[in-house]
This record gives sequence, structure tokens and C-alpha cells, in this order.
Amino acid sequence: MVTHSLALSSCQADPHVLLCQRTAGWNEGVTALGEHQTSKLLGYSDDARLLIINADDFGMCHAINEAIVHALREGVVSSTTLMAPCPWAPHAMRLLGENPDIAFGVHLTLVCDFSIYRWGPVASRGSVPSLIDDTGYFFGVDRIPELLGRARLDEVEIEFRAQIEAVLAAQLRPTHLDWHCLADGGRDDIFDLTVRLAREYGLALRAHDRRHAQKLQREGLPTTDHGVLDSYGMGWVDKSARYVQLLGRLPVGLTEWAVHPGLGNDEAQALEPETWQIRRADFDFLVSPEARGPLDEEGIVLLDYRALQEVWSH
Repeated sequence: MVTHSLALSSCQADPHVLLCQRTAGWNEGVTALGEHQTSKLLGYSDDARLLIINADDFGMCHAINEAIVHALREGVVSSTTLMAPCPWAPHAMRLLGENPDIAFGVHLTLVCDFSIYRWGPVASRGSVPSLIDDTGYFFGVDRIPELLGRARLDEVEIEFRAQIEAVLAAQLRPTHLDWHCLADGGRDDIFDLTVRLAREYGLALRAHDRRHAQKLQREGLPTTDHGVLDSYGMGWVDKSARYVQLLGRLPVGLTEWAVHPGLGNDEAQALEPETWQIRRADFDFLVSPEARGPLDEEGIVLLDYRALQEVWSH
């Protein structure tokens, strides 16, 4: 058993609901991590209001793939992150190959969300035994503490590399790394490992925790100034109105929204019978005039991770 201090994501009680949010206070306003540090690193003025809208979970299922591509093409989503272990990842990779202008990252995955629809490691199961349950799949959301307590760092590295290499082998060029359902990887040593991989592969990195983001910024590496808003924690009631309010008071510096658009069709409802509306509400807002209007009116600069990658890779 590997013992570490655990940095758990705030997963909801329903094991089929993933919630990676660890940054509190979004509805009450946020305080910048540094004094416009990332704006300076990216060449923007101190009063610039910068926003990345990243669609997580690309590759999870067909309903999510189609929603994300539509929100990238017709809406305000600026980038996405791909879950290489998922059954619909090949479809997502094909879509990325057909749309090479889409900015995307690798959504590093050690967690399986559903009991009826599962995925496991990209690496051989024999090379990462601490990361899988007794059926050979990744641990479910309800067993994240157990996963983080037993996961060997060398095996996490094997699996993370396998996921990144699977994307590169498809002749795709990602921009950044982040994690599925484990904010900042869930443990400090996993976060540090991922920073090292990001530097090695010339990729940028999402950071949720203040101390992690501040550490990166002190090293001259741009990251969000205000943590990460995880849309799964917002439910679905009056969601568009709350998004508009958040845009109206978006602070200066770089903010990231991790959104989760989905079509809400029969497939989506079968997978998430109690929470599919969360993804559908995201989709409805992200492709609506309600989203584009405030961005233009407020003078918000919509970015993707290519801007950060340019600094990280040098």
C-alpha cells in the first residue's frame, strides 16, 4: 500500500456523477492567485479579462463527442480534452484529425464513471496493477480514495505516458494536459509527475489548486489565475443565467471554465439517468446567443491552450 496525503476531488455522493471542482467561492467572487501574472506571461495588459472554455470528456461517448464538436464549431467552446481510454476515443480522434484547427489536450484518466459502461488502462493491465480493480477496469468514482491510496507513482507514469503516446500515434498534436475527476491529479506527487510530463512533451497544464498555480507562475509558466470552474458542480437549473452572471463579473487575468456539453439524447440518458440534464444545460448555453453576446459586450478575450503552450514549450 502506497500512503500519501490525498487531495480528493469533490465527487458527489452519486457514484455516476463526477465533480472535479476544488476551487470554492465561484459564485461569491474569486481572488487572483497572482497580480495579473499570466496576463503578463501571455503578453496581455494588466486589465485584460481572459477566458478558456474547455470541454472535458471528449471520447467518453458519442453524445458527448457530437456535442463538443458542435460547441467548438458553432458555439463559444475554445478547446477540449480527450479521454484516450474510453470506447469512443477513436471516434473523437478521427474528428480531431478531420478538424486540425481544434485545440485539444489529453484528459488524463484513472477513473471510470459508470458501472454499466467501463474503461481501463491504455497500458497493459499487467504493467499497472495498482490502478485497476479486480475486474481489470479503472476504479469507480466512489472508490477514488482507495485508488489514490494504492496507486504506485511509477505505474501512474506508465499509464499517463501510454495515454499521451496513443494520441501522438494518431498523428494528433495536443496542447495541454489535465485530469479526469482528479483535480491536479489527486496527489501532490502525481501533480509533480504531470508537470514533468508536460515539460517533456512541450504541453501546457491546467492547475486547480492555488499553491500549485502559484508555484508554476513563479517558474514563469502561465496557468489560470483564478482556479478552475467545473460546470458539473452547477447543476442545471437556471444554468444559462448563472453563466451570464459569471461572465459579467469575470475578473482580470486568466480564468478557465471546465464545461461538459452533451446532447442529452437516449444514449446520454441511459448513461446518466439522474444527471444528463447537467450536460444538456451546458450544451444549450454554449451554442446560444446568450453566450456570445456577453463575451463581446464585456470585452472578454477567449483563448485556448495554444497560447499557454507556446510559453510552456520554450
